[in-house]
Amino acid sequence: MGRGDLTKGQCARLEPLLPQGIKPGRPRVWTRRQLIDGIRWRTRTGAPWRDVPERYGRWDRVYDLFRRWQRDGTWARIVTRLQAEADAKGLITWDVNVDSTVCRAHQHAAGAAKRGTCKRSRRAALRSSRPTMDSDAPEVG
Repeated sequence: MGRGDLTKGQCARLEPLLPQGIKPGRPRVWTRRQLIDGIRWRTRTGAPWRDVPERYGRWDRVYDLFRRWQRDGTWARIVTRLQAEADAKGLITWDVNVDSTVCRAHQHAAGAAKRGTCKRSRRAALRSSRPTMDSDAPEVG
């Protein structure tokens, strides 16, 4: 059992929330618990799916279970039910805090050329704003 794996109590708590298998065919090579631990390992570490350790099952089986449950809404149902039960017991505080002390612009936001402006027209505008030597002006000297 790995450091972040589900305990027996957590697995027992999660079992009634999981969908029941439809196919009565061959016995499974990997248990659901192993596959779920593999999914949890991958989401916790952020590693590629191919790097999921073999103790959790083949990486493509782990990904397949994750993707099937993502598509049919199983993960959303599990989270919703667990949150509802925890909220009923008073274990969740629903305070929201928005912190705007760090707000960064994209690297191209500072001083990037704007679309739709022609470089020639900007140069012409810069030239016209500079003082020029006028031939009618008296020479200083």
